[in-house]
Amino acid sequence: MAFWVYILRCVDGSFYAGHTDNLERRFAEHERGEIPGYTATRLPVELAWSASAPTRAEALAFERRIKGWSRLKKQALIDGRWDLISARSPE
Repeated sequence: MAFWVYILRCVDGSFYAGHTDNLERRFAEHERGEIPGYTATRLPVELAWSASAPTRAEALAFERRIKGWSRLKKQALIDGRWDLISARSPE
């Protein structure tokens, strides 16, 4: 079973990072405001980035890492600008 790490872009321009074992279902839940908390008050959302991970533990670890990143570093990940991700270290 694959797991997913994802970043949503909220209507206010902020980012939300999460992980799941079913990306389509989780995104739909966010879109409908069924996930209480951050995204429910910032609808609509769009899926800005996602990547698979082989285990839930790895997906969760990557989610936590992303949550500690600056907005610019998250945007570099979304844009696929690996050069900027390392240039923006430390997290």
